[in-house]
Formats: sequence, C-alpha cells, structure tokens
Amino acid sequence: MCSNHFHGHRCIKSISQHALAVVVEVHSGEESVLLPCQYSGSIPEDPTVMWRRYDIDPKIVHVRQEQDDLKGQNQLYSGRTSMKPDALDTGDFSLSLRKPQLSDSGDYTCTISNIRAERRVTDVQLQVKGQCCELSKETEVDFWIQYICKGTNNTQNIPVLRPLYGIMNYMVQ
Repeated sequence: MCSNHFHGHRCIKSISQHALAVVVEVHSGEESVLLPCQYSGSIPEDPTVMWRRYDIDPKIVHVRQEQDDLKGQNQLYSGRTSMKPDALDTGDFSLSLRKPQLSDSGDYTCTISNIRAERRVTDVQLQVKGQCCELSKETEVDFWIQYICKGTNNTQNIPVLRPLYGIMNYMVQ
C-alpha cells in the first residue's frame, strides 16, 4: 500500500513494510527454517549484521560481527540461530532458525551497520503453522483418541465427544 504525503513542495512516498516483506511459512517442529537476507552493496568497515524482532524484548535475535556475538540475544532464540561463517564476505546474511515454534511467528528485520550508519537490508515475515502430522497409529482410550505421528515417537491425545446416537465427533484443541 503506497500513499503520498505533501509537505510544502516535496512529495514523500511511504510504502507499507508488509508490501516489501518476504513471507516465509514453516510448520512447527521442522528441523529448521531459513530467513533470507542477501546484501549486494559494499560491506562497510567493521560491519555488524543484526537480526531483530521489534515485538519482543530484548529485540535481538542474532548478531554477527567478526563472529557471532550473542550476549544480548533474546533467550527465546538461545542455541537456535546461526549464519554462514562467510556471511560478511559473501553478503548472504540469511539466518537459520532451528526447531521453529509457534511463538517464533512475527516480523524479522535484517540490518547491516558500522559506527556511522545502519542500513535495513530486508524484512521477513515468518509464519509458523501448527505441526503437520500423518497418523501411523491410532488407539481409542476412554474419551481420547491417541495417535502417533509417522517417523516420530510424538504421541498426541485428542478428546472425543460422544453424542447420544453413537456418532463420534473429534474435537481438536
């Protein structure tokens, strides 16, 4: 969505961030997801690449200077983020996020900066969906259906509602 704002004789065009954001979708429980960020400009002296989410506190998801600097990282991401070792040489600032969770859904911003300036490289909207599961085994236990997802030992229970006429309804929470 674009709109023009007039201030004196100048026209300032503003563009909605969501119009420019890359949307990445993944199911929770996947091994990892890649948030893309490619930088084609010249890399400044003493650069810092930072991934942030502005809806959490602390806002820092990942920081790379000469190496990863995760002192100020939000604990929700501890041990789950990484960038390629040669990111500052190649301009590939993509962030790998291991074991995405529903709470990881949100808007991420990748920036590059040095002492003098900061430049936004890309915005990524991550949408983490509920786990996708193909049943390998299903067992009815009392008022529950117990199932196991194929390829995992992950057992889930779904409550079963039993109406009067013997027709079984499943209620997924």
